[in-house]
Amino acid sequence: MLYFVATPIGNLKDISFRAIEVLSEVDVIACEDTRNSIKLLSHYNINKKLIAYHKFNEKNSADGIVELLKSGKNVAVISDSGMPVISDPGGVLINKLKQNNLPYTVVPGANAGLCALLLSGLDSTRYTFVGFLPEQNKDKKVLFEDIKKYKSTLIFYISPHSLFKDLETLYSYLGERKACLVNEITKMFEKTHTFVLGQTPEIEARGEYVLVVEGAKSEQADNSQDIKQMLKNLLDEGQKKSEAVKIIAKELGISKNEVYKLALDL
Repeated sequence: MLYFVATPIGNLKDISFRAIEVLSEVDVIACEDTRNSIKLLSHYNINKKLIAYHKFNEKNSADGIVELLKSGKNVAVISDSGMPVISDPGGVLINKLKQNNLPYTVVPGANAGLCALLLSGLDSTRYTFVGFLPEQNKDKKVLFEDIKKYKSTLIFYISPHSLFKDLETLYSYLGERKACLVNEITKMFEKTHTFVLGQTPEIEARGEYVLVVEGAKSEQADNSQDIKQMLKNLLDEGQKKSEAVKIIAKELGISKNEVYKLALDL
């Protein structure tokens, strides 16, 4: 049997009795980073064979894990923190397990995205987990063209090296929205930073962040065609595109960036 086991996201006590039991009983533990995982395993006196399973060796390592399972071994898969597969390696392995009709299960536990959602105070009745932004600008554009109309609260993971750049990108596509950055989740110095996209929160880019952003309001989700028509009318009247954007943004009370993106198609 293969077990995807959730591990703590900060506080080492945030692990279930079942997770400790499974990690203590399997034959092999596949880790995203063995150097990181050994700290948790040593804390709970778990001494098992460790193998590396990360994004750089995912395909070959997945093949090896399949062979271990076929030979009768029990294997646990853990990431550096939180739930495996969620913005972490594991998808390739799941596909191979399905292809080979090999059983697997999940041992649930901590998740940074859901913790941040509660800490943000934003609407938790409907939410969309987005994870890390794509690296390529063209891929970002495709993503935001889809999610900018979502009325559900949006959850992003952000690396420290791209923190401020990602905040600018989010503002350029989503406009002014309530947002909350959370870091050091479950740790002694856990912090939440509530602000509005377009502002620059006074934070230090250290450690990974979770960003929670409010969903689109009804008018944001549904009025793009109306805005384009207003732009067309002003352009037909002889207004420069930049002036037309300013006029409409002021009239509707929305960001100029949001209007300008629609103007690019005209």
